[in-house]
Amino acid sequence: MTNGYDYSEYDRGRGVNYWQLDRTLRRELARVYEDDEFEWAEPRLSAFGAASGHVIADTADYVDDHGPELRTHDRYGSLCNRVEYVTEQFENERLAYGSGVIADVFRAPPGRSEPMPMSHNLGLLYLLSYSDPGLACPVAMTGGAALVLERFDNGELDEYFAALTSREYDELIEGAMFLTEEQGGSDVGATETTATYDDQADCWRLTGEKWFCSNIDAEGTLALARAEDAPEGTAGLSMFLVPHGDPHEGVLTKERRAERADATVDRGLNHQRYRRLKDKLGTISVPTGEVEFEDTKAYLVGEAENGFKQMAQMLNLERLSNAAAACGIMGRVLLESKVKAVNREAFGETIDQYPLMREDLVDMAVDHEAATAFTFETARLFSEHVAAERAGESADEAYRLMRLLTPIAKLRTGRMAVETASYGMEIQGGNGYVNEFVTHRLLRDAQVLPIWEGTENILSLDVLRALDREDAFDPFAVAVQERLDSVSHPGLAEAVETVTEEFHDLTAAVATLATEDGEYAQLSAKRFAHYAFDVFTASLLLAEAQAEIEAGDGRLALVARRFVDRQLTSRDARGITSGDRFAIEQFDPIVRCSTVDPADLAVDRESPTAADD
Repeated sequence: MTNGYDYSEYDRGRGVNYWQLDRTLRRELARVYEDDEFEWAEPRLSAFGAASGHVIADTADYVDDHGPELRTHDRYGSLCNRVEYVTEQFENERLAYGSGVIADVFRAPPGRSEPMPMSHNLGLLYLLSYSDPGLACPVAMTGGAALVLERFDNGELDEYFAALTSREYDELIEGAMFLTEEQGGSDVGATETTATYDDQADCWRLTGEKWFCSNIDAEGTLALARAEDAPEGTAGLSMFLVPHGDPHEGVLTKERRAERADATVDRGLNHQRYRRLKDKLGTISVPTGEVEFEDTKAYLVGEAENGFKQMAQMLNLERLSNAAAACGIMGRVLLESKVKAVNREAFGETIDQYPLMREDLVDMAVDHEAATAFTFETARLFSEHVAAERAGESADEAYRLMRLLTPIAKLRTGRMAVETASYGMEIQGGNGYVNEFVTHRLLRDAQVLPIWEGTENILSLDVLRALDREDAFDPFAVAVQERLDSVSHPGLAEAVETVTEEFHDLTAAVATLATEDGEYAQLSAKRFAHYAFDVFTASLLLAEAQAEIEAGDGRLALVARRFVDRQLTSRDARGITSGDRFAIEQFDPIVRCSTVDPADLAVDRESPTAADD
């Protein structure tokens, strides 16, 4: 048995190894990796957790105060589209990409015969988001662009794929995804950008405007456009790779770009104009702007008029990356809050001794556990789907369930990150509201997560599509039932009963959505998505808790029971009359991650708090 972490050793959540201090992530990755994969990956995850906590955490604050700047023209008045960064930004990028976050999931890393699963990419992205969620955006899009080229390119863009997945930073290019147009927003089918084939130049040329272009100067940008005579809506869209530099001059790495800082449009710049960078609330480290395509050279990716379906492959990864970033932000906020609570004195006691603060920290920790478990279970399914595609095989059940869980993961975790970051500022007091304290930046960075890659409403509609087109509730129901059936410890029986009842009600809700008209289904979609998250996560935590009990630790059983009590249990008088003292009595196991003897888990509970009876 261990007594957990002593957070009084720290004065703030930096200068530490985030991997070593995040028991939740360690457990989830150990669960979703194969044993040999985890054995290989653990020292590398630990090394990057140290780099994120000791280096990037500090430099990210500086980058946030000295963000990228756009130079539209060079000193001779020629168009240059140059984004200028402080040196610290390149240092952070070198550490992030040097971790193997992209290379290791597309190419067999040294010492292995196969690439790592996509879960590895998301685990490293999670650790990066502890320190710089803004940088996590271009890293995620680089992986997404590489995934699209791997899946759909016929070999003509191998040079770009090689650069996107390079292990050497000086040979690396980054990816981006230009979808949004001012008149369309989330309605991608309203895209007005046109594509015309240029026989003489042997390439396509795009004309139009893109409105919200993150990582604006990426060399490996994917964009959607409509060729002449193509159908309206998403069915008529094709996907194109649009380089920052002239594609006929070869791939333009960041090293080559720096060498030609004053190059004019006639010396290697693609025909496009970066109009301006957005003055954003957060994620300052990633430059987001507006782009005008003006007969811009581009290459068709995959089949014409199949662009939206191809983009969905990237979008699944981007949404999971968004969820992983949300979990990383929650982990950092929770760490900062624990450190503050154990060190800040008020009225003669450190504030972690007061019941209200104990309850807040317990529930923040349970939220973090829930979000991380759901996200990495979805990542496991996505990894299985990608591995099957690479092998030319089918993973139909995994794909169908992943299609349902992915928009739900992004929808729920993005909102949880905002709420957690907001309350984390409150725990810091007035200091949390000023720029010198990191919670200020974490809240600003978190606020974009419910927006990027689809708002809650858009994601909820995608959940309906997954239920309809992929018949995704069938594998969902099988997964939930199998997990509930695996739980046998008496201390979890009451929670299993509650989840089983809610699972039956959720099944009835699916039947209602299938029989009511479309308008009613849309009206109920968001409530269903959150309901599905609660039921699936509860079954997942309970099954994991059973496995942990069998390994000798009952801590996760307390987490699972608390999640069920909060999310799925009706409480009279809002719980005030229940006698619930869970947060006071179980503070150390939940917040400090101390272990619990399974024999101490109560069999018969009059309230959710009797675990030590």
